Amino acid sequence: MTDAFYITAWDLAAAGKDNIPDELRSSEHLIYSSPATLSFNSPGARGFGVKRAGLAVPGSVMLLVAPGCCGRNTSLLRTNPEYSDRFFFLLLDDTDIVTGRHLTKIPKAVEEVCQSLDKKPSAVMICITCVDALLGTDMERVCRKSVELTGVPTVPCYMYALTREKRLPPMAAVRKSVYSLLERQPRERKDMNILGYFSPLYDDCELYPLMRSAGIKNIRELARCETIEQYRELSKANFNLLLNPEARYAAQDMQERLGIPFIELLRLYQPDKIHNQYRMLGQAIGAQLDDSEYFEAAQKRIEAFYEKFGALTLAVGEILNGDSFETALMLVRNGFKVAEIFGTVGELNFSFVKRLAELSPDTKIYSNLSPTMLNYNEESVDCYIGCDCEYYHPDTPGIDFCGDIQPFGYAGVVRLFDELEAAMERRTVR
Repeated sequence: MTDAFYITAWDLAAAGKDNIPDELRSSEHLIYSSPATLSFNSPGARGFGVKRAGLAVPGSVMLLVAPGCCGRNTSLLRTNPEYSDRFFFLLLDDTDIVTGRHLTKIPKAVEEVCQSLDKKPSAVMICITCVDALLGTDMERVCRKSVELTGVPTVPCYMYALTREKRLPPMAAVRKSVYSLLERQPRERKDMNILGYFSPLYDDCELYPLMRSAGIKNIRELARCETIEQYRELSKANFNLLLNPEARYAAQDMQERLGIPFIELLRLYQPDKIHNQYRMLGQAIGAQLDDSEYFEAAQKRIEAFYEKFGALTLAVGEILNGDSFETALMLVRNGFKVAEIFGTVGELNFSFVKRLAELSPDTKIYSNLSPTMLNYNEESVDCYIGCDCEYYHPDTPGIDFCGDIQPFGYAGVVRLFDELEAAMERRTVR
């Protein structure tokens, strides 16, 4: 029987980013199914997938155009009160798909949806699945026809699992879709947007007071927009602060269409690297950001956790609000041990692998992509981070750390160790 595939951090770094094993390369597999395999293998099945994300525009509704099997998990979303009256279905049969007759049905279905509602929606998002990826449907034309019939802005959302490894994967495309309804307005010098997520940052994130100290008056996020009028104010921003690479395409589109430039930051958990980012951000906007108070608080939180629990051995998964390898590197740099990482290696995070190789050369890197994980033999760890780790360590204390509300910066570091401490204390109580 084949053992579960892994490679040590040292061996992976020595091989170089141009020689990453196929088991760790998502592009070498028919469909990138990690971590979606653990979430029913759909770009819309878990968390803020395409379907929930497409409804980020206040007052919008969604028409899902798909075979019955694709619509099944959407029916579960409708059980949530906030979505109960926002999802509609146009189910396709074999004849629709073979003849393409559903293309004439979509505008009529959009019209029927709008007429059935007591209040006209702010927008209709048409969610289309892999069937139309194979057919090559011109959804832009279909949406224009829908607008002619209803007068309601209509935008496509592509839930194409087959395009995960393409230039524009589903979660990048849907981010562009939800901002595409914005129209150019005069920019306000003291306004900015935070781009990247479909839910807000935690209220205690230091990014808010730091930006206000730099003279920013209005800090807007899509997730905090409760009305379509608030949504439209996003186009007044002087600049966008991009916190998630998946939103880069949307930021570029806003720069071209609306004239709003963007500054990109990474989500990091190493306090010194967070400090460097804030220093460079201050230089970019012409302000000096004093983050010393927050830096010291984050460093003290890490030290307090270490003093209480010692040099714990941890496992780090890939389903978490952060990069698996950067998070593992932060732990190792602060005296903890990382026995294993479950993650997908790419060009962006390979620099973290190289540094890990220097500090923790024997850390094992596993791939959720590999069928050999069926034969995984559990490592001995004290705690884990990432909900996929729970599959491999069902009896070990740990935290999912992948909720909707987003951690960022020093506040994210503090929250991470607060949750780890709570998990360890629950183990002690048992």
